[in-house]
Amino acid sequence: MSTVKEIEAAIRALPPKERQKLVDELPGILPELDGDVVWAGIIGDPRPRPALSALGDEITQQLKTDPDRFPDIKESDFDQNS
Repeated sequence: MSTVKEIEAAIRALPPKERQKLVDELPGILPELDGDVVWAGIIGDPRPRPALSALGDEITQQLKTDPDRFPDIKESDFDQNS
């Protein structure tokens, strides 16, 4: 079994194309890198979060009383060139 340092050295020795392939495949190899798994854990966490719940309730109330305060999000809002 290789040590982490040996694995790091092997990764650094890879040509750029192979490193990119590894980056693309890592979430399949290491599921803990998959953001969906992380979010599922956060969403499914049963511990109470009173401050977060209060903030959510406050935002919900603001949305009910003044929906124009929250403009619709457009795809262009996520353009990195803007």
